Amino acid sequence: MTRQYLISGRVQGVGFRWFTARVARELGLAGYVRNLPDGRVEVVAGGPEGRLATLQEKLASGPSGARVVRIDVADVSDEVAASKEFDIR
Repeated sequence: MTRQYLISGRVQGVGFRWFTARVARELGLAGYVRNLPDGRVEVVAGGPEGRLATLQEKLASGPSGARVVRIDVADVSDEVAASKEFDIR
């Protein structure tokens, strides 16, 4: 299963990408995290449903200094299934 998370709020310049990569790697998820030009952070992660749910819970709080206002979630094509890595882009 692969999901896209679009996180809005104070999420750039606060270590959100590094936080996300650490959590995703600890959970054994594949995918990536990147800043978007509009100020949001995009996360695309693939793995078991339960681990993705845990990731979403962690994204909702983020690192200290972040203020998550909204998370839009969508199931996407399984584009990261072949990868075993979680990257910061």
